[in-house]
Amino acid sequence: MAYSETKVVIGGLAHIPIIIGFFYLIRRQYSFGAILRTGKNALSTQVKAPTPAKSTAPAKSTAPAKSTAKAKPASLASKKPHSDVPVNTYKPKAPFTGTVTENYSVLKEGAIGKVQHITFDISGGDPDFKYVEGQSCGILAAGEDAKGKPHRPRLYSIASTRYGDNFAGDTLSLCVRQLQYEKDGETINGVCSTYLCNLNPGDKVKISGPVGKEMLLPEEEDSNIIMLATGTGIAPMRAYLRRMFEPTEIEKHKWNFKGKAWLFMGAPKTANLLYDSDFEHYKSKFPENLRYTKAISREQKNSKGGRMYIQDRVLEYAEEIFNMIEDPKTHIYLCGLKGMEPGIDEAMTTAASAKGLDWSELRPKLRKAGRWHAETY
Repeated sequence: MAYSETKVVIGGLAHIPIIIGFFYLIRRQYSFGAILRTGKNALSTQVKAPTPAKSTAPAKSTAPAKSTAKAKPASLASKKPHSDVPVNTYKPKAPFTGTVTENYSVLKEGAIGKVQHITFDISGGDPDFKYVEGQSCGILAAGEDAKGKPHRPRLYSIASTRYGDNFAGDTLSLCVRQLQYEKDGETINGVCSTYLCNLNPGDKVKISGPVGKEMLLPEEEDSNIIMLATGTGIAPMRAYLRRMFEPTEIEKHKWNFKGKAWLFMGAPKTANLLYDSDFEHYKSKFPENLRYTKAISREQKNSKGGRMYIQDRVLEYAEEIFNMIEDPKTHIYLCGLKGMEPGIDEAMTTAASAKGLDWSELRPKLRKAGRWHAETY
């Protein structure tokens, strides 16, 4: 009996090479089929590298292995974009107190409404109030609401670069339009916007933030930037353009923009074009890098004879815009009233269709790739 069991075992072992060979053949065929279907070796993407240190090394040896892994330069490659950008340094319940240094109108004579450029001194914080271009901050208006509670913070896009308008890194600027609307025959003023527009130098203001990573600029200097803005949606665009083209800024941050920037600005009247003279100056100094296209609804006509809106300009330059979008280095930024989004989407849909593209599919892909940035209110 003992002899026959041994014989059976030996016979079984003799078949192992045959089984292994058969398995290898199937594995090879599967891998080859995957390459034909996807252009990649599917197996190579699924198999993980072995981790013998866990199973074979003594417990004491695992500590040095951990510290060595952290020290590897390769770990820096896994760092997420903008991971070092400050967020919520100061929260609404424990805000920073800034001091108004200036508050002036950015409208020209004959403009509609009231829009102010307001700058705050944010020095002396512990910790420092730091932010980057494209972020927002919260403003807590003084006083109480109808229920006797403190006003909730309202978010405003920051209109200055991280170095501030004075280039010293200790100021923050906003571009604020006073909200006004009619209700039951009465003019209603927005609580926070009216509070901000009426501030005087020396006034103290509670500020929270900074917040947001949706509208941050790419770190690459050769990126292309398309900007679509209406009204005070120009705030982050002003920060971008100062970062790109303001001489003192370039000297300060050593970020030398080498790409193409294209600003589309929408306004009801020429007098409502915010920071227009600054942008015209940048365009004259950097004609190869900056284009500036205006849509002035009450003064210009579109191709159909109607009012010229920003979406009409998008259609007008559709081919050039989509030629830029085909470049993976191109980012699109949209900021302004929420009502502008449907018009932009419609224009982009028409423009994409002319290129044989489906905008409803393309836009989510651009967003997932971090190339479509939208902030509307």
